Amino acid sequence: MIVEVAAGLIQDGAGRYLITRRQPGSHLAGLWEFPGGKRMAGESLEACLRRELSEELSATFAIAEPVDVIRWDYPDKTVILHFFRCRLESGTIEPRESQAMAWVEPERLDDYPFPPADRTLIERLRASGGRGRLRGSAPGAPGDEPREQDEARDLE
Repeated sequence: MIVEVAAGLIQDGAGRYLITRRQPGSHLAGLWEFPGGKRMAGESLEACLRRELSEELSATFAIAEPVDVIRWDYPDKTVILHFFRCRLESGTIEPRESQAMAWVEPERLDDYPFPPADRTLIERLRASGGRGRLRGSAPGAPGDEPREQDEARDLE
């Protein structure tokens, strides 16, 4: 079975990433992840991510460019993760499903247990050194106080 997932890379003004903890009873329960979810039949990846972020985080997000695609084979399924940069368009980011969430510096992502499929992306984020903000960061998110902006930096 192949499962396609769209996940959002949302950063605040301090360059921290928003991560959420998977719910009890779900596949890989208790691990942390970048917010997002499964794509429905006939749904574009961008529409999937917009829907999932709204359902999970109670806000509206703009979906920017794709960052990476990672395929991971689990014993019972293959997951294809599509990561996109996202930014807050409207609303306040609040967990709707009682899930834990955290804003985490790129260099501290390794302090959180993530599913194996997320590790390749986390290595790339760590390699960027957290220097500068990635394009698509969420204005108005915690830590987005007015200050001189760093140059946008690609993950490539």
